[in-house]
Amino acid sequence: MAWCWTPSHPADLVRAIELQNVGGPLMVVDRPPPTAIEGATVIDVTACGVCHSDIHVVDGQFGSPHPLVLGHEVTGIDKKLGPVMVYAPWGCRNCWLCETGHEMICPDGAEAGLFVDGGYAEQMYIPHREYLQPLGDLDPIESAPLACGGLTAFNATLKTLETLNRRANAARALVIGAGGLGQFGIQFLRLMSDAEIWVVDQSPEKLDRALALGATRAVTPERLEGTYDAVIDFVGATTTLESAVERVNRRGTVVAVGLYGGAVPFGVGAVPFEVQLMSSVWGTVLELGQLIEFAHHHPLQYTVETMPLAEAEQAHQRLRSGQASGRIVLVP
Repeated sequence: MAWCWTPSHPADLVRAIELQNVGGPLMVVDRPPPTAIEGATVIDVTACGVCHSDIHVVDGQFGSPHPLVLGHEVTGIDKKLGPVMVYAPWGCRNCWLCETGHEMICPDGAEAGLFVDGGYAEQMYIPHREYLQPLGDLDPIESAPLACGGLTAFNATLKTLETLNRRANAARALVIGAGGLGQFGIQFLRLMSDAEIWVVDQSPEKLDRALALGATRAVTPERLEGTYDAVIDFVGATTTLESAVERVNRRGTVVAVGLYGGAVPFGVGAVPFEVQLMSSVWGTVLELGQLIEFAHHHPLQYTVETMPLAEAEQAHQRLRSGQASGRIVLVP
């Protein structure tokens, strides 16, 4: 897909989309261009994916400040690096979590688009070039959803591989939820393991899509059979977590990804013996680079629907109503 960056207003301003209060509409505004201090950079935004987390920001679920420019699935052009993908969960860069590369769970972090200005704009401030990963030959518009949706599922899948590879061809994996993240997860499991992959969802359309992406079986909850070595819950409701714990084998792994706020009891006897229960949040900057390299060699299947940046509010409404035909990507 071809792309270009064409300002639509005076050169001394850049267009951005602001959320000015909780629950409010997204407003098109013209701002002074961001400036980069030493060690930082400013990119020209090529594309920015629209994620369900953006809806959570609008609804006030994260306690984000206002006004705020949303958007964390960002690709753009850096003057030195060329086409890049932005790593959005920016840490404090001083704690041990940041030192080990886990900035996405830094307690003093400030994720772009959630707590500091993100990519719903023509230009975006990046505090360190280390947060930019070269895109190579990947299409900058088509690849934008990898920055969050793809990376989140990639990280969750990596957490299951040791368990799945322990049993080689006999391993069974269960994906709960066949939405956007789940569809990435199905593909990663198929490409990175030899496991039998079961998928559970309520939607017949999503179950058909799961089979098309390589799932071994795709069923509604009442048709699940047997137990699984690894379970990835892309929903995260209490009912889905209960199902995950019920279905996981002893010494298996359950990875909770979804943000529905569910919980299950934990303790000896409350879950299968020696099972690992863990959450998975986004991914590391190193994993983002690995994902980009992976996508070069293993083209991933997902649908991108482009919309103009100025129609961000309409994009959010389409996502809320379930009318989006795929991953919506805003293009300046």
